[in-house]
This record gives sequence, structure tokens and C-alpha cells, in this order.
Amino acid sequence: MNLWKIAFFGLAGIVIAAVVYLFILLGQHDDSAPIPKADDTIKAANYLTVRATKKDFEGIANTYIQKAINKEPLPVTMLVEDDIILLSELTVFSYTLPVKMHFDPIVREDGNLTLKQSKLEIGKLNIQPATVLKILKDSVDLPPWMVVRPKEEELFIDLRALPISGDLEVRAKEFNLDKDEIILEITIPK
Repeated sequence: MNLWKIAFFGLAGIVIAAVVYLFILLGQHDDSAPIPKADDTIKAANYLTVRATKKDFEGIANTYIQKAINKEPLPVTMLVEDDIILLSELTVFSYTLPVKMHFDPIVREDGNLTLKQSKLEIGKLNIQPATVLKILKDSVDLPPWMVVRPKEEELFIDLRALPISGDLEVRAKEFNLDKDEIILEITIPK
């Protein structure tokens, strides 16, 4: 019986050491991808202003996310509540842990969005947000309009790069989740 306990605790020590090593290895942060430059050229266009609710934006965002990563093994879903939440999973040694990343949306001057990470929940583990973003970046082939920036603990959403039919472009004008008001501008070239 004592030999069994020694073997069990030895194996548990090896597993714990492997998990710690894995998180140290994943904790090394690469330089973040640069944010695409804004196109400042003025084009002849018509503009359409669209008001959306949190649920409207959530539905549109999830449609584009699912189309872009439909063959990926790691699910990614967006919820829009008091903040923006990305839901996913992290598998460590055949254990699947739910991942819930909270972001505050910031409308950039160029009409794109920066999602600044504000909170992170991974089961009961305490992992640095930058590490989880690095895992997300390395594990999922995200669409080109979603740029993960682990070092800055943010996601950049390039709304101009959304695959919309025609030459339409989308810009965010306002993103007020407290008032459930999201204002987008659609550019329709002449």
C-alpha cells in the first residue's frame, strides 16, 4: 500500500511539473502583430448609419466568426452583455476547461474596434490573460479581420476587412453597451 502511494504521488508530481512547464513555455510572449494601417484616402461614397442592439451585434459577429473558423476544432463564440465575452475551451491533458474572456470595446478613430481584455475565467485556474490570448492565437486560425495581440492583452477587430459582398465597408461610430446602443456606418461606394 505504501508503494502505491509513493507511485501515485510521484506520478502526480510529474503531471504538476509538466503543467507548470507548459504554462511557462506558453507564457513566453512573441511580439504582437501590427494593427493594419487605416486607409485615409477619400472615396466618393454614400453612407448609411445603422443602429444595432447588443443582441443584433452578437448575432452578426457570431455569424462572421463561425463562417471564418467553421473547420477549427476549438469553438469560439461571442456574447455581448455589459462587456464583450469570448467563450472557448482549453484542453490540458485530456481535461477540457471552459474559457471566458471579458473585453471592453473601444471605438478607434479609424472606425475599427479594439477589445481590451478586462477579466479572464478558466475553470479555477489562474493564468495570465496574455498567455490565454497567445494560446488562442496559436490554436485557432482566426479570420484576418481578428488580430490577437497577447502582449497588449487585446483583440483588434478590423471592420473594414469583413468579407461583405460588394465594396461595402463598415465603421463603428459608437459602442455604448450600458445604453444598448451600437452605431455602425456602412460606406457604399458610388
